[in-house]
Amino acid sequence: MNLELSDEQRAVQDLARDFTAREITPHVTEWDRAEQVDRGIVKKLGEVGFLGLTIDERYGGSGGDHLAYCLVTEELGRGDSSVRGIVSVSLGLVAKTIAAWGNEEQKQQWLPGLTSGSFVGSFGLTEPGTGSDAGNLSTKAVRDGDAYVVNGTKMFITNGTWADVVLLFARTNDEPGHKGVSAFLTPTDTPGLTRREIHGKLGLRGQATAELVLEGVRVPASAMLGPEGKGFSVAMSALAKGRMSVAAGCVGIAQAALDAAVKYAGEREQFGTSIARHQLVQELISDIAVDVDAARLLTWRVADLIDRGQPFATESSKAKLFASEAAVRAANNCLQVFGGYGYIDEYPAGKLLRDARVMTLYEGTSQIQKLLIGRALTGVSAF
Repeated sequence: MNLELSDEQRAVQDLARDFTAREITPHVTEWDRAEQVDRGIVKKLGEVGFLGLTIDERYGGSGGDHLAYCLVTEELGRGDSSVRGIVSVSLGLVAKTIAAWGNEEQKQQWLPGLTSGSFVGSFGLTEPGTGSDAGNLSTKAVRDGDAYVVNGTKMFITNGTWADVVLLFARTNDEPGHKGVSAFLTPTDTPGLTRREIHGKLGLRGQATAELVLEGVRVPASAMLGPEGKGFSVAMSALAKGRMSVAAGCVGIAQAALDAAVKYAGEREQFGTSIARHQLVQELISDIAVDVDAARLLTWRVADLIDRGQPFATESSKAKLFASEAAVRAANNCLQVFGGYGYIDEYPAGKLLRDARVMTLYEGTSQIQKLLIGRALTGVSAF
């Protein structure tokens, strides 16, 4: 096993690190306070190729493997997880799913815009009454001639108010549970679709998170992604890869916590010496460092499995579970190193902790990941 990065992967990592330092880091506090990332960042992400990673160049993609994708999402997460989320959803959950499930017309229609940053994608699965129980969604799509009429509500949709297209999941027949769900590529300017941005979030404040309300929205039958009734399979395949992206972003949060804690510990003096000399501070920092390395290796394993065409869903759940919980521990330990200054948003510890906490909730809570892992190991069907 060779854990060394290739020259190409190192170049991508360096590009992501430089981009983050130049375009993201200087604005993090401002964006967090304003609860809004500058939308111009999307076009910049597209220009450097970050929105086209792993997508075929025929559709405007920039190619590359899934480890390179993880390296980019880690660096973006290290800078600002709100920006990382733009890429994880628009590319990771939407563009990659179109590439995997779409017909040629759908790929030509959406992928060049998504990979360039001209379009933004969102993933319309979660509803007010169905989060973890995603197969029990209530949004309905009723066939009417050559179209479907959709009614329902979606909640906590990342990129929701920015998106040009939503990968929308709705029930198309009366079969129980996930069997009746289908997926649709729905332009957000379709009449009857309204959006409301959600403010007052604990973390990821800069991200455009929204509620979507669909009232008589007509979606052409040709916009269905994948076969009718297979929408839940579409969603689960997207989330299996998406969890790798979340894990990589969590590694970035944990790495940022380590960097901040080490720097501050070297500068802060108490009891006549740098607090970096205090053994209990060293313990806090060493715990962060171990979590960073462990989470990174678990995440890289998922990328390696995907690139080799091997099963990866359970390993992705393991990486997401560990990395998200590790990010919370790392940010909490970082805040402890900062002491009272960790409570002031001029310092990074508080934001890191707030952003880390949501990672244990979305794209499958920690409890759902444990169920998926346990059921995979015991051979019990998850659904």
